[in-house]
Amino acid sequence: MPEPLNEHISQVTFIHATPEKVYDTITSADGWNAFFTHNSEIDPRPGGKFIWRWKNWGPDKYTVEVDGAVLEMHRPHKFVFEWGSSHPTKIEINLTAENNGTVLRLKESGYLDTPHARAMIVECASGWGEAITLLKFYLEHGIKYDSAK
Repeated sequence: MPEPLNEHISQVTFIHATPEKVYDTITSADGWNAFFTHNSEIDPRPGGKFIWRWKNWGPDKYTVEVDGAVLEMHRPHKFVFEWGSSHPTKIEINLTAENNGTVLRLKESGYLDTPHARAMIVECASGWGEAITLLKFYLEHGIKYDSAK
């Protein structure tokens, strides 16, 4: 078994919305589907399963499905889940009320030290940056990106 990679993804942004609003959006399939995924499913409880789906996503129009499981839920401060089938990674999202809004801090860890995992950490780092930016645009301005049309 390869060793764990001693690196992780870290993203942070300010969203002009309450922690409750941000939390409720990122812990529901309807929330994710509004700004980032297509027809995803989430069983929002510790131990609950989820499937994230993207259909014709972005300029390259890729279609993919990823499964995972909810690990922790502490409304409105913390949402933790894992995803991926062969070697899941762990995503921890922490929400803090600040300046009439919310600071969202995301950390993804658990990558192995393999060529494939090193490529995935780069791809997922940019993907998480895009996801939380789209979340911000959706919650602050109602902008919905739907590439499946």
